[in-house]
Amino acid sequence: MNDRNFVGVFSVNHYADEKSTFVKHSVLFLLTFVTATISGAIYPFGPIQIFSDSAENVSYNFLDYLYFPLYYALFIADVVRLLLTDVSILIAGLSFSSSLLFILLSHEAGHYFACKLYGVRATLPYFIPVPPLIGPAGTLGAFIKIKSSIPSRRATFDIGVSGPIAGFVAIIPIAVLGFIQMKLSPSENVPSDIVFADPPLMKLMAALFSIDLTQLGFAKMNSFYSAAWLGLLVTALNLMPVGQLDGGHAVYALFGKKAHFRIGIFCVIFMTFLALIGLVFHNSPSGLVFAFLLAVMLAVPHPETAEKTPLDGKRKLIALAVLLIFSVSFTPFPIKIS
Repeated sequence: MNDRNFVGVFSVNHYADEKSTFVKHSVLFLLTFVTATISGAIYPFGPIQIFSDSAENVSYNFLDYLYFPLYYALFIADVVRLLLTDVSILIAGLSFSSSLLFILLSHEAGHYFACKLYGVRATLPYFIPVPPLIGPAGTLGAFIKIKSSIPSRRATFDIGVSGPIAGFVAIIPIAVLGFIQMKLSPSENVPSDIVFADPPLMKLMAALFSIDLTQLGFAKMNSFYSAAWLGLLVTALNLMPVGQLDGGHAVYALFGKKAHFRIGIFCVIFMTFLALIGLVFHNSPSGLVFAFLLAVMLAVPHPETAEKTPLDGKRKLIALAVLLIFSVSFTPFPIKIS
């Protein structure tokens, strides 16, 4: 009797914990959807300008900076009002957020189902909402938390690369929609202080659609193109062979612990050098942020696997395919300030 009561109480508590966890993940997803939708309506991803041309030469005093939280809240409230009253702005915001979250969700689903395949306990995806403008896309991405050890190098490799592969596959239709929109709604180039460099994949697709991205300039940044561009940026960053990034998992599985650490150090040094080149010669400050993130990831040790059998030939071919994904996703100076 007592045993049955214990099992019954355990089942109820387990169900309550699962329900609470699902609610937590759902709330984070919905918050991210809201912040990404707002961000998708605002420059540089949407049509709403932050400053008017007449405000470029306006000077600001101490009180203006003191009241910045109030100005920010009023601006976001006005953006929300426009989203609820202007259909074109709502479509732009939803197109961006739906596309970006589809890419992020596909990436994390790849990891999640690979974990399930190997019996590795993992959480549902945690989406990270960020206030619009503070985080330009309204999110810092998503991640799953692995809650048990990974049994082998093969499992480490499969779990590591499944996310970028799934995310990259999701990027393709979003990018196609972006180029179709450029064809259907051609617009003249408009000046912008921010220049978004085109990853190799976008250049290849532009050639297929007979579109000259250099002539379009900032006009290329419709909602779908912006989401695909960010997806490629996230993919390239995740595939860096450092720490517990997806690329780090792959390198660990391919070459072992010592080579994984040495390659990680080389990558951080190279990216730091590249970031300084970008800052000095290309007015591109974004590389410093990436170099810092990679340095932080380098400090996180990679967990050992119990079974260390080398990868088979099939997975080595997949590694080459993943390297190809990285090569068409990576651009050395993604954002330039003109």
